[in-house]
Amino acid sequence: MKTNVNYNESNLDTMAKMPDCFIDLTVTSPPYDGLRTYNGYSFPFEDIAKELYRVTKDGGVIVWVVGDACVNGSETGTSFKQALYFIECGFKLHDTMIYNKDAFPFPESNRYYQQFEYMFVFSKGKPKTSNLIADKRNSKFGSKMYKNRNADGSFSVMHGAENGKTIGEFGIRGNVWNYGIGKGKSTKDEIAFEHPAIFPEKLAYEHIKTWTNENDLVYDCFMGSGTTAKAAISANRNWIGSEISKEYCDIIEKRLEPLRNNLFT
Repeated sequence: MKTNVNYNESNLDTMAKMPDCFIDLTVTSPPYDGLRTYNGYSFPFEDIAKELYRVTKDGGVIVWVVGDACVNGSETGTSFKQALYFIECGFKLHDTMIYNKDAFPFPESNRYYQQFEYMFVFSKGKPKTSNLIADKRNSKFGSKMYKNRNADGSFSVMHGAENGKTIGEFGIRGNVWNYGIGKGKSTKDEIAFEHPAIFPEKLAYEHIKTWTNENDLVYDCFMGSGTTAKAAISANRNWIGSEISKEYCDIIEKRLEPLRNNLFT
């Protein structure tokens, strides 16, 4: 099937065209708990999860960005239910990451502000690619003696320290990623905000850089405003999108038009 194309159809119809073990990475944020009307469409989650397992390569990864609504005084737990179902399908829950936002709506009077969503990272076996981002500044940069705490509470010198190895300036970042949201922060282009629910371009870009290499194939089964496609183009990856809403497909095409010269086969 063609790559670097967004298909205006159900993601199940798109995936039906794919052979087994086809996709290196899926980055997506599904509509959940009716928090957005999404033009009246609904989605058979379990069927989608099964097909994602089939089309994902061995060692491939899914990044599933999701949260929970509060209904009748209780969070729904939809995110956890979906995570457990992905495990039933055969995926490993490689990491439970947090997408922390710098803006959020006012909560009910008896709740703290809800400022994050989950980024569940599922892998089909052991991830075949992990280009981990190292941008966390080390407070003990240059130190040669650094320690691990043992199971009994005692300390031991970490491997390599006794041989003069020093702590580098930057280490691997944690699994809570902070992003600005809203105009001028989620993205610089205005077209994306014609869609009711977008996630930051940087979020998609950093996951694509982490879990794939150049020319790998990235999929978004809920392409929405085209963020995953735009990030994939920026990272020199191939991509495929599925978007059932013609209105949103028009947004995607307008958003990607300035980048068409960068598409490759």
